[in-house]
Amino acid sequence: MQRPQLLLLTTIALLAFAGNSLLCRMALLHTGMDAASFTTVRLVSASLMLCLLCGVSGFKPGKGKGGGNWVSALALFGYAIGFSVAYMRLPAGTGALLLFGAVQATMIGWGMVQGELLTGIRLAGFALAMAGLVALLLPGLAAPPFLSALSMLGAGVAWGVYSLRGKGVANPLAVTAGNFLRTLPFTLGASLLMINSQSISQGGFVYAVLSGAVTSGVGYAVWYKVLPYLKTSNAATVQLSVPVIAALGGVVLIGEPLTWRLAGATLAILLGIALVISNASKVSPSTVTPPSAT
Repeated sequence: MQRPQLLLLTTIALLAFAGNSLLCRMALLHTGMDAASFTTVRLVSASLMLCLLCGVSGFKPGKGKGGGNWVSALALFGYAIGFSVAYMRLPAGTGALLLFGAVQATMIGWGMVQGELLTGIRLAGFALAMAGLVALLLPGLAAPPFLSALSMLGAGVAWGVYSLRGKGVANPLAVTAGNFLRTLPFTLGASLLMINSQSISQGGFVYAVLSGAVTSGVGYAVWYKVLPYLKTSNAATVQLSVPVIAALGGVVLIGEPLTWRLAGATLAILLGIALVISNASKVSPSTVTPPSAT
């Protein structure tokens, strides 16, 4: 894959992830929709979209060795439900800090276990990006509710595991579709367990459909496609931009204030990411071999 194409697809995926955060915030915090219902509508919509994309591409989702697996599906569901449950009570900044901290720890930790180390300018870039994220999210935040924080940390670990298992797959679109289809029994079961607290609004339903079909279905398909061409540390680091993009989206779409702290943190994170990526050896399939994702 050529660098311009890799950059474009990675940017699309990151924008989709940020959009997903914004849609989730608006649905859970402003429409009264419950976490289990949001997750169910999101995953069903994503599954339908991915099946449509597979049909257009001539693939058969969810079948055979290249159609995903139950372990990856469980990790995907763990991320989706943990994310939604946590954001019922967590402030947005606290949740993003916990989520992406857990993602980085999971992916960088696995990379180090496999012998991939950050040194020199790449280490400085990662440190700068992390410092920018902390500067943006940490000051002034109260201690989060313990169970909600634990739920978001679990979501971050699950997303890190799912991302690692997505590296090196032969057919990313079919694998992604297969994994989403396999989440449906889990999410329907969760909805049944939480049926007494269900609350579905028209606005929340629309947000959940958009989150599933567009920012999850299409976004994850693109992310799964670029993962084999990113080092584990690069894949982890570029995701640090997602809270920044989401925060800027909040300024434009929700009317949240633009502060000097936000501007400075954005510059630090993007510069840190640039240092990490610019000092990678070359754009080629990663030499780090994650657990089999087929």
